[in-house]
Amino acid sequence: MKKIILLFAVVLGLAVTASAQTDNKAEFKFVSEKYDFGKIPQGKPVTTNFEYTNIGEEPLILTEVRPTCGCTIADYTKTPVKKGQKGTIKITYNAAVVGGFTKSIVVTSNAKTPQKIITIMGEVLAPPPATPSATTGSK
Repeated sequence: MKKIILLFAVVLGLAVTASAQTDNKAEFKFVSEKYDFGKIPQGKPVTTNFEYTNIGEEPLILTEVRPTCGCTIADYTKTPVKKGQKGTIKITYNAAVVGGFTKSIVVTSNAKTPQKIITIMGEVLAPPPATPSATTGSK
């Protein structure tokens, strides 16, 4: 009976130690994971920055920031972000097609949560129709 209790205590101790080691991983904390551009004019690209802080112990390294469509471009902090430091993900939307949009960007890293999804949304408005200019010339 003592051997069973001792074996159980050893197994439990190993499990606690193993889980404690994974808690040191890097981790994101975004200021916001969604951004609404509101109403934007067609043909004029718009940009926003998603700011995040590494709240984990290890340096946070982004390995990929992948928009889900070709109308969106992503740029991001390429260097490791140490504990307590901030990084940014810059997202530019093309705004070529009239109508509402919601686009997702998949962020892959070495964090406890290895993939995060950030989202942009808004509505692209068509330019107002050109008004004919008044002509003042006569013959």
